[in-house]
Amino acid sequence: MVEESLKTLDPQSPRHFIDCFLIKMQQDKEIVDSEFHIDNLVASTVNLFIAGTETVSSTLRYGLLILLKYPEIQVKVQKEIDQVIGQRCPSAEDRNKMPYTEAVIHEIQRFSNIIPTGLPHCTTEDVSFRGYVIPRGTDVLPLLSFILNDPTQFPDPEVFSPARFLDKNGDLEKNPALMPFSAGKRMCPGESLARMELFLFFTTLLQKFTLTSPVPPEDLSLAPDVSSAGHFPRFYKMSAIPRTSKILS
Repeated sequence: MVEESLKTLDPQSPRHFIDCFLIKMQQDKEIVDSEFHIDNLVASTVNLFIAGTETVSSTLRYGLLILLKYPEIQVKVQKEIDQVIGQRCPSAEDRNKMPYTEAVIHEIQRFSNIIPTGLPHCTTEDVSFRGYVIPRGTDVLPLLSFILNDPTQFPDPEVFSPARFLDKNGDLEKNPALMPFSAGKRMCPGESLARMELFLFFTTLLQKFTLTSPVPPEDLSLAPDVSSAGHFPRFYKMSAIPRTSKILS
């Protein structure tokens, strides 16, 4: 992709991230220690693809498994889809009118805990924190798993419960402790895009299909596969039944 972009680059009309990076490379070509070089461009592009696809797809796979485990939740989401969206294509604007669906997605993100340790950061200067000094250049990992399973913020954290994100009127109630995208100035820059993607994928799928499993719900395990980098769902089988009755597997 980098090579193709380089062949057709127009510095006056950048088309995407790669073009902008290539333009900056040309501007900084006389700077010996510039961070804008071809190796960094390739690495950054790969990182964007991984961050933008693996986390969302893993959350979706976990979410579908959870809906198979709790079919009554799937029914409630479909009811809200029918009431708010009907047969037209879902859009990002529908999110504000669908508190239950949003609460389900929030709880899927909390419960699945895809990146339990967050991504590593590095201190740019000496930091004093609660009586300890963290020297400049120290790798720091935010333990998102601890936050997302903190019983003082999320009572009975081992239980999947979208209701924890709804107030007494059934409206969406945000919790600042929900931080699957990490926190601070260097949190995931793709948060808003990922949230929109998750909403559109789930609503579009459940608008057209009902998800079923050949395994009884009580026998489905939500425990993650063993992984050193993240929590990913176990392998499972699923059928998508069109809400008109034909089966697609």
